[in-house]
Amino acid sequence: MRRGAGRIAFRNASLFDSQKGVLRRNATVVIEAGRIAHVSLKPLKVADARVYDLKGKALLPGLIDCHVHVTAVHHDVLRLSMQPPSLITAQAKDVLEGMLARGFTTVRDACGADFGLQEAVERRIFDGPRLFIAGRPLTQTGGHGDGRPKGAKTMFCTCAGLGLFGAVADGVAEVRRAAREQLRNGANQIKVMAGGGVMSPTDPIEGTQYSVEELRAICEEAEAANTYVMAHAYSPRAIDRAVRAGVRSIEHGNLLDERAARTMKEFGAYLVPTLATYAALDAEAGNLKLPSSQVEKLKRVEQQGVAAIRIAKAWGVPIAFGTDLLGNMHAHQSTEFALRLPAMTPVEVLQSATSIAAELIGQGGKLGVIAPGAVADLLVVNGDPTKDLAPLQAPEKGLLAVMKGGTFFKNRL
Repeated sequence: MRRGAGRIAFRNASLFDSQKGVLRRNATVVIEAGRIAHVSLKPLKVADARVYDLKGKALLPGLIDCHVHVTAVHHDVLRLSMQPPSLITAQAKDVLEGMLARGFTTVRDACGADFGLQEAVERRIFDGPRLFIAGRPLTQTGGHGDGRPKGAKTMFCTCAGLGLFGAVADGVAEVRRAAREQLRNGANQIKVMAGGGVMSPTDPIEGTQYSVEELRAICEEAEAANTYVMAHAYSPRAIDRAVRAGVRSIEHGNLLDERAARTMKEFGAYLVPTLATYAALDAEAGNLKLPSSQVEKLKRVEQQGVAAIRIAKAWGVPIAFGTDLLGNMHAHQSTEFALRLPAMTPVEVLQSATSIAAELIGQGGKLGVIAPGAVADLLVVNGDPTKDLAPLQAPEKGLLAVMKGGTFFKNRL
């Protein structure tokens, strides 16, 4: 990552106010020591700073993707189980750098990344977005995160240490221990499999996983550690049960209905749709040689993803940005912007990837905003992104600058 000047100022910027959802014209933003020191909509004298004139350009907060798997360097998780963690980590370097190049300065890893990879990014050994990690996802026996083939009592894995496979735990005592183990190893949030999935061959998409008592126990452990639980769930029943047990965010949620949306609104839960992964899997289905059972589930959730967003939006459920991509499909991360437009305005999509995402991960006011005291994660694009998201949909051309923590990763200004 290229180092920036000690003090940087942006003048004449069209600043995106992610909380209000509007552009503020002729703004001046001053960066000091990796933070936003000043934001002014009036002329401001700035001494001893490198100054960039952004006339005709927009200044955005760095983007946040709330559902990624940076160590899923191949779509076949069983194949990954035969790779050593050192090789997977080396391959994750390109995944991380690609995300940062697309403007994502922060990501919430939904399982896979560990505290070592998180530290590598913090030390700038790897260029990449800051990581909020979940460790290993909690799964019941036979649940979505139980990767053991039929007939196998144990999972042989040379990638031990990375959270690519679920922590199988059954019963209140076991799930408490499993949750505490993830927290002991530095998890910023707990991931739980609360229902069936697309890429798992045996569990029905409409099914529920874990008892309500087990879900409550997991949420209690997260709350005790001042954090929260994110839950993989598709069906209305799985969503309703998880949210009532204390889950903060529902991942995917494609089969959401009015009743489940009402529960989410009542309990203050977030929805994290991941439309990009279904589009990418659909496009790659032939090459991936997915079994017919998985293709059938894929088609069903893909068709209902936009409808679920519309329902959540109608009920006032906060919607954050997520993608959930695997292997070479990580390159499709920016397609999520366009895929949401049938159900959301460009401003709403931007907010989902900035201020709303920051609130979800407990970083409101620190990330996802351009305000004094916030971390200096900033993007520069041409035009008006509140009307046209094209610069973010094609970031290799559209992003003129990417700054993370006051340091330019990309600068074409």
